[in-house]
Amino acid sequence: MCSFSLQAAPKAEYWAFWDKSNPASQNKINHSAWNSFLEQYVSENHNLNMFVLDYRSVSSADKQQLKSYLNTLQSIDPRNYSKNEQFAYWVNLYNALTVNLVLENYPVDTIKSIGSWFGLGPWDNEIASVAGQKLTLNDIEHRILRPIWKDSRIHYAVNCASIGCPDLFPQAWNGANVEDMLNAAAKRYIAQNKGVEFAGNELKLSSIYNWYGVDFGNRQQLLNHLASFSTPEQAKKLKGFNGDISYRYDWNLNQKP
Repeated sequence: MCSFSLQAAPKAEYWAFWDKSNPASQNKINHSAWNSFLEQYVSENHNLNMFVLDYRSVSSADKQQLKSYLNTLQSIDPRNYSKNEQFAYWVNLYNALTVNLVLENYPVDTIKSIGSWFGLGPWDNEIASVAGQKLTLNDIEHRILRPIWKDSRIHYAVNCASIGCPDLFPQAWNGANVEDMLNAAAKRYIAQNKGVEFAGNELKLSSIYNWYGVDFGNRQQLLNHLASFSTPEQAKKLKGFNGDISYRYDWNLNQKP
């Protein structure tokens, strides 16, 4: 959902090492530190109609707490947990790593200026290690989440610290709320102009639906997907739409003004 190149978004490449779980496990992964961080620093900007993060106000103590949380997550082998606990683990790890990257390089106008040449962003940098495996953000999204779960709603869950991205919610994911959060994230993004906007006879969509078209299907399948998370009025327009579709994306940082 988040990584980007001048040619195309990365393909999903199955990493079998991570396709293991313990369905019998009742153990829960503690995401309270991340939840507290989000509750404190993520708020709704009504002018932008989105959740934003107050990067400039994050205290030194909270930056260290975030790093401690990331260290704790990296000490866990998620394969020992249920699939829902794993999913929440990977989404929280991805999003917390992304926020930490921005904080380490702040002030920046866009995450694309971090970590590589040519403004291609930090997504291929090895920034984590779990169960002895070094990981990039692209690994988490395209080698673990997408190929193992095969759910297009993943694109509403991982956040790339950009205005055009589906919002970073002011709460952490957990194994018990995965399905509710996925549906809520999909509904929120599709209701926002940055996700879906009608302009006369044209339908303006987020570039996510173009970059990851393989996950959303053909034109009609995409329209049906959007309609399934829309209001009845918008769903009717989407299902019967036969005009032009254009794509756009705003890479500016999702920061509090």
